[in-house]
Amino acid sequence: MSWRSSFRCSKFRHIFGKSATKEHSYDGVPITRSVHDNHYCSANPCFIAVVTECAGGGSFLVLPIHHTGRVDPQHPRVCGHSGRVLDVKWNPFDDYCIASCSEDCTVKIWDIPVCGVQQNLTKARKTLIGHSRRVGLIEWHPTAENLLLSAAYDYKVSVLLWDVSQAGAVIRYPVRVVLMPIHHRYPSEALLLSVSFNSDGSRLAVTSKDRHVRVLDPRTGKILQVSSSNSHKANKVLYIGGLKLLLSTGSSSWNHRQIVLWDPDDLSEPLYEEDLDGSAGVLFPFYDPDTHMLYLAGKGDGNIRYYELSAEKPYISYLTEYRSLLPQKGLGVMPKRGLDVTACEIFRFYRLIAIKDLVEPLSMIIPRKESGIFQEDLYPMTAGNQAAMTAQEWLLGVNRGPVLMSLKPDPRVPNPYPETPAEKGLVRQLSSLRFQSSPAAVTEIGQDFIEEVKCDLVILPDIAG
Repeated sequence: MSWRSSFRCSKFRHIFGKSATKEHSYDGVPITRSVHDNHYCSANPCFIAVVTECAGGGSFLVLPIHHTGRVDPQHPRVCGHSGRVLDVKWNPFDDYCIASCSEDCTVKIWDIPVCGVQQNLTKARKTLIGHSRRVGLIEWHPTAENLLLSAAYDYKVSVLLWDVSQAGAVIRYPVRVVLMPIHHRYPSEALLLSVSFNSDGSRLAVTSKDRHVRVLDPRTGKILQVSSSNSHKANKVLYIGGLKLLLSTGSSSWNHRQIVLWDPDDLSEPLYEEDLDGSAGVLFPFYDPDTHMLYLAGKGDGNIRYYELSAEKPYISYLTEYRSLLPQKGLGVMPKRGLDVTACEIFRFYRLIAIKDLVEPLSMIIPRKESGIFQEDLYPMTAGNQAAMTAQEWLLGVNRGPVLMSLKPDPRVPNPYPETPAEKGLVRQLSSLRFQSSPAAVTEIGQDFIEEVKCDLVILPDIAG
């Protein structure tokens, strides 16, 4: 009988979380006291947006990503909603466009100046009016530009799809009604707790107030699959891109927090179930399709668990976890194109720590011996900031995956021709022009350059004759 180790070798087994110091965090941010199960934070390589507490309306703060340290209490905000803001999401294809939804039943699209918000921003570029109750969720389409999904606590029309490129400051008619209660007696089927598009946006997974998982066709609103497991009460759902899996978090019959993996084409039985603990906070799942890494962060917890997923049994392998004494209210995630690849950073959270009025960046790092060198195996081609198609193309039935980009820093193109010592001297002499402040000095060096070229010039024979 041969011995076989139970240890699973993985290049991510040494992953660790590195939290930023207070000087490199965002201190003094009045984080919202809303109890809605959202992240209240969204980030991109230019800005970070955080929903804040505000009297007499709703607002959120937009800070340049490098504007760390103590935040001025009077810092201008985006404050055009008349009700509490419940969710914010940056446009994946425009770093200066952000959407917000609110208890005032509207969704607004905002244009953020390149230099940031210098004064209170109250006028939105677009206002989407189609819901009759508070709008709790918004989600941009992953590959088609200008398509935004919104979900509200309506009993008539609960999930709408908008084309925000339509003319006019106010849009009253969505391009699609994705989901509505079939009968007013059973509205819980359409009151959504979370939504997730697949990688090309052709399918939409949702969890509802009845705690079931559903897979929809977002173009027609047709329900394709419904989970039938009564032992799992789903709360959050997430498509696992590249592995043809669907993951949901929720609670078991014994009220233990639970993660479940599904086949998105057959929700009759789960592929994998695991009970985690008896805490009450909602589990937020985050997935990195480039590394197949899963992160689980509980609302009110101070820890974040790391897993590695695969398409074969046992599907999921626990790695380790990050621990902190400070509980998180929500988390924002930096897109892959905003990470520091020279530090082997493969994921970055922004933890909202409400008890400290602190937004703390948390980097997930893979230690490597050679620091400062681009690691090809950690950074494959990833989804970029370019849309794969227009909204009209998607509405007509076109499906396209995301446009990929490389995270490798632009290398300096080497000169294929060898330089002579004289040429190297000329290059050094020309480069020194940048540091000359006197026009006369520049003219003198230029004349010397011309004379040196004349001396080194070689008359070649006329080969044409």
